[in-house]
Amino acid sequence: MTEFFMPLKNPPTTTHQQKQVMVKNGKPVFYEPEDLKKARALFMAHLSKHVPAAKYTSAVRLTSWWMFKTTGKHKNGTYKTTKPDTDNMVKLLKDCMTDLNFWTDDALVASEVIEKYWADLPGIYIKIEAI
Repeated sequence: MTEFFMPLKNPPTTTHQQKQVMVKNGKPVFYEPEDLKKARALFMAHLSKHVPAAKYTSAVRLTSWWMFKTTGKHKNGTYKTTKPDTDNMVKLLKDCMTDLNFWTDDALVASEVIEKYWADLPGIYIKIEAI
């Protein structure tokens, strides 16, 4: 099992779906806008400290709790029910984990638990379990 917490003042809300396309020499070219590049770099820097000694090679459950800084009207531990959508948030995280060799392929993530909360200590809690 791999388990860790990444304290982040503002967990990235930029989603993988924000890739852009432009036409160059008559052909479509996909690129990442600057905010997506920054989110990827932030994930890579934090995740690189927690890469397991041996990458996962069979089915895993990925649990991720996304904790956003509480505000005056939100209390610690209450669910966050506003954007971004959980399925969009986790895609970039899993892509970064694949690039860092947490597992052979993110297709191995056969089970996911994704929750988002308001919290006094913002960041992302991650647990990977072989199943």
